[in-house]
Amino acid sequence: MNEDASPTELDAWLRRLEAAHPVDIELSLDRVTEVARRMGLLDGPVAQRVITVAGTNGKGSTVALLESLATHHGLSSAAYTSPHLFRYNERLHLNGREADDEALMKGFRAVEAARLDGEPISLTYFEVGTLAALSVIRRQMPQLAILEVGLGGRLDAVNVVDADVAVVTTIALDHAAFLGNDLEVIGREKAGIMRPGRPAVLGSRQLPGSVRAAAHACGAPVHVLGEDFDRQGAARDWQWSRQGQLRIDELPDPALPLDNAATALTALDLAGVSLQPEACRAAMQSVALPGRMQWQGAWCFDVGHNPQAAAYVADRLADDETTGTTYALLGMLADKDADGVIDALSPAIDAWLPVSLEGDRARHSHQLAECLQRHGQTVIECAASPTEGARRLASHLAPEDRVLVCGSFFTVAEVLAARENPSQTDRGDTAQGMTRE
Repeated sequence: MNEDASPTELDAWLRRLEAAHPVDIELSLDRVTEVARRMGLLDGPVAQRVITVAGTNGKGSTVALLESLATHHGLSSAAYTSPHLFRYNERLHLNGREADDEALMKGFRAVEAARLDGEPISLTYFEVGTLAALSVIRRQMPQLAILEVGLGGRLDAVNVVDADVAVVTTIALDHAAFLGNDLEVIGREKAGIMRPGRPAVLGSRQLPGSVRAAAHACGAPVHVLGEDFDRQGAARDWQWSRQGQLRIDELPDPALPLDNAATALTALDLAGVSLQPEACRAAMQSVALPGRMQWQGAWCFDVGHNPQAAAYVADRLADDETTGTTYALLGMLADKDADGVIDALSPAIDAWLPVSLEGDRARHSHQLAECLQRHGQTVIECAASPTEGARRLASHLAPEDRVLVCGSFFTVAEVLAARENPSQTDRGDTAQGMTRE
């Protein structure tokens, strides 16, 4: 937090939550289900319709697209996502706006009262946040709630709520310490959000067979990208169709993956919303997701931190040709696949500036530099922090050059904060609560 900023009551709550549980991540539904029961969250729906989104990459994009589509169709909505870039409030949107401090604290108080009502139950930061968000959402009872799974699926706190439509975006290797390295196993975990008789939307053409098998095993009807729905055309003028019955043409580029956009349209349709072409076009035109291919002049910011996400970024950069040099300011955590990310990005990058991150999972810039050099990449220098690296790059960029800031939520958040307020860097606050990257 900035030294001249006064701590709020919400800040105090968040700091207490971070210290309250012995581990950041504990995949289990037993504790969170019991607290949800005490809160009455299992007594009825939290919204008129619920769409739950799981996957390795594309979850945030799909949630943002669904939220924009809901808004432009005139639906009341709530969207719960994680992690955040700057403010915890980013995690919960009500009718397209961040929840205010009082709404969040009311949710936290409800969780605290329930977990202490009887035998005390310890909850992780994410579990408390999820239950608090669900409490807030239920009080609003919106027409549509969109919930993003934090990690995995089957044992994630979000899965305490039954989804009317379950979405699985992509499956790739990430969070190996918790999910392992077997894509079939990971696929089964992500598919754990599906419910019998309720639609499951599979938003990738390359999902492991375990995802569809899990859907069949639980009796969830599947709707698969490339089979039951699809998208065609170029990004600036594309079309969506579903089972030959529905088709929407002349869709604008949402500046997010089109597979995710097609998936969002399909999920909303299956949730019982009558899609209106003009509303869909307006939603695609106006959707925004900070930190995902976010451009500020010649600077592009993307939080992708695994090879699959990096490959998408590289493709988008390749589509936007430049006559100058493309630099990458790269900062990554130690438990991420730096070799895979570098390999995926390298076709689009001319030179690199690795930076160090802080914390228990930090990776030093010199370790990244060694990795880059093993891949035959040009390293111009190293920096002790993302802020320092951005300052050094900015000092010698030519007008035609561009910079990709990437590799971690931490990296993107710090540089964005520094660019918005060059006199100070809110390093502690932007990092708060990002245990699930």
